[in-house]
Amino acid sequence: MGDTDSLNVNDPVVGQLAGEQVIVVIPALNEAEHIEACVRSLMTGDERLQAIEMVVADGGSSDRTRDIVVGLRTAFPNLRLIGNPGRLQSAAVNLAAREADNGRRILVRCDAHAIYPENYVMRVADALARHGVASLVVPMDAVGTSCFQRANAWIVDTPLGSGGSAHRGGKRSGEVDHGHHAGFDMKAFLGLGGYDETFSHNEDAEYDVRLRRSGGRIFLDADIRLSYLPRASVGGLARQYFNYGKGRARTLMKHGERPKLRQLIPPATLVASIAGLVVAPFSLWGLVLPGGYLAALVAASVSVAINRKSACGLLAGLASATMHMSWSLGLFRQFLKGQRA
Repeated sequence: MGDTDSLNVNDPVVGQLAGEQVIVVIPALNEAEHIEACVRSLMTGDERLQAIEMVVADGGSSDRTRDIVVGLRTAFPNLRLIGNPGRLQSAAVNLAAREADNGRRILVRCDAHAIYPENYVMRVADALARHGVASLVVPMDAVGTSCFQRANAWIVDTPLGSGGSAHRGGKRSGEVDHGHHAGFDMKAFLGLGGYDETFSHNEDAEYDVRLRRSGGRIFLDADIRLSYLPRASVGGLARQYFNYGKGRARTLMKHGERPKLRQLIPPATLVASIAGLVVAPFSLWGLVLPGGYLAALVAASVSVAINRKSACGLLAGLASATMHMSWSLGLFRQFLKGQRA
């Protein structure tokens, strides 16, 4: 994906940052409902934002996304719209990075369907430079509006939901192996070839593997936080985590890595539960494992409902099980298929 022989990923951006050093990339596909609010939130704050380059890389929207972006250029002349023939987010970020002006030393990646806190862009850029790292990641705090979405949000940032990932509601800053991508040292990003564009999911974790192996450091800044809305339906959540599992399997196979313990627990639980149900007609002992898992989910649901003082919390176990089982099925599916997309 790129020649890193001459790359020193630990040669940080230093000194007082100027807006001219920063490029923001927003991958978009049919985001007419969200893109204007996203752009306006990112352009609120520090006067240095007037000098950044903001690129919306559109993957072929069939709604009004492109028209809205073009209309916003009246208010934000530093906003640019480009086409993304690769359609995927990974291709969008790579394309914008390759086409950026030479003076852009920091790349900030943003999502079109998010609204960001004031001055998010320059806080990310300044923090990346201050810590002298190749990549800056931030925690994500899940919030919800509908009943299932709230239950999903309440459980996903716990060990039972996400397995204790540092960027899922994490409160401590420090160096990590992986996190929600926010800012990159442009030299390091391009030197590594950017994202692997064959990845539709998990491209961020795959990039982080290559970055760490090249000597690059990743810093989680817990003072820069994002709120996000998780999936609001069981079906949507299942599809999301099935694809996450497939992406994780491809990353593991590509780099010859072993899953972490927290990544082994969901597929082991799935296998054990299926085996237990197969054995159950012949021996009730077979129900111990699936029954134990179900009991843990029920206990979690009741606990969330009590702590949050909401009956919606009773759906937390359903959300957790959907994440576990869908992720595991995606993982197994991709292992059977091999590394190909």
